[in-house]
Amino acid sequence: VQLQASGGGLVQAGGSLRLSCAVSGRTFTPYIMGWFRQAPGKEREFVGSISRSGGATDYADSVKGRFTISRDNANNMVYLQINALKPEDTAVYYCAANQEFMSAHAADYNYWGQGTQVTVSS
Repeated sequence: VQLQASGGGLVQAGGSLRLSCAVSGRTFTPYIMGWFRQAPGKEREFVGSISRSGGATDYADSVKGRFTISRDNANNMVYLQINALKPEDTAVYYCAANQEFMSAHAADYNYWGQGTQVTVSS
């Protein structure tokens, strides 16, 4: 399965972005989808995940209330809506997929996109 993340950019603090992840190669619905991010000099960290149906989501405490994950199974897409952006949200954002369970651990995800850069200016 191939994942292609897009939608990043340069935005002022307080602004919003919607990141997209297009999934291709295999049937989309068996995959649990996750978003992770990696800032310069830091380890990759969990942002959030969404269940196969989209009925359940999980978020890192640092983004709860500001980030929303959704998915469109008909079009093999997953989205990350980011509101009230902060400079500390600056990172490369990655979408990932796994077939087993919702997880906050990068090691549990089998497939990764190439990442999209989000830069937040203060």
